[in-house]
Amino acid sequence: MKHTLALTLAAGMLAATFSIPALSADWDMPTPYPDGTFHTVNINEFADDIKKATDGGLNITVHSAGSLIKHGEIKNAVRGGQVQIGEFFLSLLANEDAAYGLDSQPFLATSYAEAAKLWEAQKPVITELLAKQKLVPLYAVPWPPQGLYTNKEIKTVDGLKGLKFRSYNAALEKFATLAGAAPTQVEVPDIPQAFSTGQVEAMITSPSTGANGKAWDYVSHYTPINAWVPKNIVVVNKAAFDALDDATRAAVLEAAAAAEKRGLEMSMKETDAQTAVLKENGMVVVEPSTELLEGLMKIGEQMQSEWQETASEQAKAIVADYAN
Repeated sequence: MKHTLALTLAAGMLAATFSIPALSADWDMPTPYPDGTFHTVNINEFADDIKKATDGGLNITVHSAGSLIKHGEIKNAVRGGQVQIGEFFLSLLANEDAAYGLDSQPFLATSYAEAAKLWEAQKPVITELLAKQKLVPLYAVPWPPQGLYTNKEIKTVDGLKGLKFRSYNAALEKFATLAGAAPTQVEVPDIPQAFSTGQVEAMITSPSTGANGKAWDYVSHYTPINAWVPKNIVVVNKAAFDALDDATRAAVLEAAAAAEKRGLEMSMKETDAQTAVLKENGMVVVEPSTELLEGLMKIGEQMQSEWQETASEQAKAIVADYAN
């Protein structure tokens, strides 16, 4: 009896002296993009930062290139608890609310400075909308400004007429249609095959996606029209986030803030570096003509006008805030 009591007291003193670590957690994180894409590189660093900060208390396994869950299903997989955390292209949710798709509205925000200002106006609304789905946004990172990939120089909007055009969200689908092209939904990993089989003949995407996908194998010209600066967003299931202890939640938020800053810096470097890669591999980099830009901007103005007719009040408030 005395021996048992002594052991109990000793255990109590030991627990008081040393803090007992929380149970470790393992999260799965799907992302749509290949390992070489700077967004995925940034995410792997984000996961490493959390593992180090929590001394292995939270381990995030990154599943890149849509290997675990396809792009369009990631948000709902996180929402439903199938995975705890995930990354996706923010404007994919534009059909739920127009507020999600503002960064993909053509020629609304065309530089990093404008994109940052738009996200500042957008973030509170996006946070509120996602909260209704039991999701918590952790950070967002922009892609480089979007350019045009074709097999010939496009001097005016008329040059796009009839081309099979890769789309990745509703805004780009409408943009292509108004330009007289024929839009087709194609995810990033499928781009090379889509071009090689004739499913698509042109696309608007970042120099990063083009370089990582070796666009020179299937198109000859790149025109940096800087049409918009879209974002990826990383969200976490609220229940999974709330289940973490205070210190681990703080570590996640700190790593997210670092990832957002690092991701922006990576994106800015990518623009020039990957455009150079396209040129080095034989692509013709063409400065857009005044006639082409004017024609594309007219389409953008038409889309923004029509957008105002159906957008939610919250979405309209973002644009008003951004314009001030």
